[in-house]
This record gives sequence, C-alpha cells and structure tokens, in this order.
Amino acid sequence: MEGLAMLKQLIGEVQQLLHNGHRHHHHHHRWCFFDLDENSVEDNYGGLVMKARRCETFNILEQVPPAKKPRTEQNGGRLPDAASSNENMEQQIWKNFPEDLFEAVIARLPVAAFFRFRSVCRKWNSLLTSHSFSQICAQVPQTQPWFYVMTRENTNTGAMYDPSLKKWHHPTMPTLPTKLIVFPVASAGGLVCFVDIRDRSFFVCNPLTQSFKELPARSVRGWFPVAVGMTLNGELTSGGYKILWVDCNGEYEVYDSIENSWTCPGSMPSAVKLPLSLNFRTRAVSIGHTIYFMRLDPDGIVSYNTATGVWMQFVVPAPVHLRDRALVERNGQIMLVGLLTKNAATCVCVWELQKMTLLWKEVDRMPNIWCLEFYGKHIRMTCLGNKGLLMLSLRSRQVNQLVTYDLSSREWLKVPGCMLPCGKKRLNTTYGTAFHPCPTASA
Repeated sequence: MEGLAMLKQLIGEVQQLLHNGHRHHHHHHRWCFFDLDENSVEDNYGGLVMKARRCETFNILEQVPPAKKPRTEQNGGRLPDAASSNENMEQQIWKNFPEDLFEAVIARLPVAAFFRFRSVCRKWNSLLTSHSFSQICAQVPQTQPWFYVMTRENTNTGAMYDPSLKKWHHPTMPTLPTKLIVFPVASAGGLVCFVDIRDRSFFVCNPLTQSFKELPARSVRGWFPVAVGMTLNGELTSGGYKILWVDCNGEYEVYDSIENSWTCPGSMPSAVKLPLSLNFRTRAVSIGHTIYFMRLDPDGIVSYNTATGVWMQFVVPAPVHLRDRALVERNGQIMLVGLLTKNAATCVCVWELQKMTLLWKEVDRMPNIWCLEFYGKHIRMTCLGNKGLLMLSLRSRQVNQLVTYDLSSREWLKVPGCMLPCGKKRLNTTYGTAFHPCPTASA
C-alpha cells in the first residue's frame, strides 16, 4: 500500500511534467532528493533542469480517449491539485500497473531521488540486482558524469561531485583496508578502478552502492610509471569489463572480469616507438572498445583495442606553447585540453582532433576575465575528469581553483570548494576520474 501511494505521487508528477512539456520548451521542476551523506531528505529548488521529451514508455500516460475532454478543460483550465489527482487514481486500477512501467519510470529518476524511492519497499530495493532493470537503465540516455576525486588529506575515502546539484558527497568505503593508499585511475559503466600504490593491487568499486572487488595479482613484475584504461565488453557491467595497464617499456597486461584473471596478449608492434613517453598524470580516453593514451615523444596518441588486441600509434603535433595537456572525449570525438603559456599570460584552451589531417584545431578558450587571474602566476593544471564534462584543477601558490567545462554547450563553471563533512577544512584535490553514476553496476 505504501509503494502504491508513492507510485501515485510519482505518476502524478510525470503527468504534470508531460502536460507542461506541451506548453513550454524548458521548465524547472521541484524534486525531493536523497542526501547521500546523512541519509536524510532535503528539498532542492531548481537543482535539476529537466527537458520535457516524448518517450514511447510514457505514451500510455499521454493518451486521452477522443470522447473525453482534456483535464484542463474539465477543470476550467486548471490542473487538478495533488489531493484530487490521488482520489482519481483508484486502487483497483493502479494496483495492476504493469511491472515493466514501474521500472521504466524509476530508471528515469535522478540518482539521488532513486535512492530515496528504494526505501519504499523490498521489491523496489531489489531493483539494484534486477537484470531487467539494468537493461532498462542501459537504454536511458546518460546524464552528466559525476567525479570521484582523492585528496591529500583523505587518500583512502575520496569525495564525489554531482554537477547537476553542484554538491559534494563523502561516501565511506568500509571494505577498503585503511592501510591502503588508493587512487582512482579509470572508469567504465558506473565502476571506478583504483590502484594501491603500496602493494600494487587493483580494486574495482561502484561508489554509489559500494559494490567492491579486489582483483587478483598481476604476473608482470614491472610497475611504475604506468597508465591504466578500462572498457566494457557490452552495454552492461554484467557483460564483463577489461582493464589495461601499460608501462613505459611497452610491457602490458589485460584483466578480463569474466575470466577474473590477467593475461599478456603479446608484444607491441614495431610501429609503436619505445620507450613510451606517456603522460602518466592524465587519464586515458575510452571510446567503445578502444583506449587512447597521450604520448609526448613523439607528440601524438597511442591506442589499444581490447576486443581485437591491436595497438596503433598516431603522430599528432602539439600546439605551440602548450603544457599540462590531457586527452578528453565528447560523443566519441577525441579532444585535447591544456594550458597555453606565453610570457606571463596563461590560458586554458580546448582543441578538437581533425581526422583527415591529424592536427589539433582550437575550438574554445576559458573566459578572458578568468585568465586574468592567472597572469604572472605559475599555474599547474590537472584534468580530474574527461568524459564530455571536464573537471580541471588549477593550482599555484596563490590559486586553488576547480572548474568544470561542458564540451557540448561550451559552458565554464567554477566548482564549490570540497569541504570535509564537518565543514571546517577545505580539501586539496589531487587525483580523480569521471564516471557515469549507475546504481545497478556491479563489480
């Protein structure tokens, strides 16, 4: 009965959303979000901007019999209030609501709201392990990625940033031994891959659900410096994933989650120049089954296809006066972000790789008024997330700033400081990766 009441409320909100979508292109909607930090509920006004779209799943809710007048006409041009709407939802009708539509509606909830609705009943809570629900989630277009970052002060817990709410979360990882010093190095399908720099172990975790797995030991003895990439075998983590690590000497291993083992597929082709002068401070870019790494000598890109086992190398001259660069991607397109420094002026720029010429073309720059803050300062840039929405850490003795950049809308935003849960100290972010939040992803 409690689940039915919550569903009525949810369906009423969806109906109102669809009705307003016919009248307005964009609107702000009020949602009540689950507080991932304190397990409490808080109201967020205008925290989520939703675009009303028609969806086949919701067509059943939009159909109005020809003989009946629209609700707005029946109510004198006004939508019914929540009380009358609930009265019209007779229990005899809604108790037979199709199960697949239950899951279709819940899969479209924001992540924070989903965790609140999980508490309605055991059945809704079990959606985390439901294969059908996982398939529906995979069909829902991905929203903006979240960012998982580590700090100097808290190297085994980290913090998550939700850009839609502009809010930091501080998850706990009780399954991680406190003696470890782990860093996020890659992500795929809602999972984040961590490396422990002490005993050289790998871990895979879903930061939302704390689904956790320690990977078996590798056979290759080589270690630092290394670069790590991660890909999915299919659309879901249940189909398995692969993790690639490679060192500067060309040694590499691939972990297959289905086999739960590391393998050495072979040797790099002679066309790939060794040793690899990889940019180990940046994250690899994964597009489909291919992982792309930036190399510095010669300037360019090295790629590995986890499905075919093929290595490739592309020589791409770097822009003049460029430093602190990082590969990023937008909708399958390889791009580049970095600092341009000339004399005392410093600016963050974004380039797009031209497929025909294999040259970088500048497409955007940070606003000039922001760049003036960097004038005469020795700024260092670290890219903490590179999946469509970037998070950049810009630091010097006088500057400590986090910014996000949306590669599609070309919007620059400053990120609020990451504070300890007690709110007394601001944390200094050092390492990070972007991941698409997925409650059903399992390590």
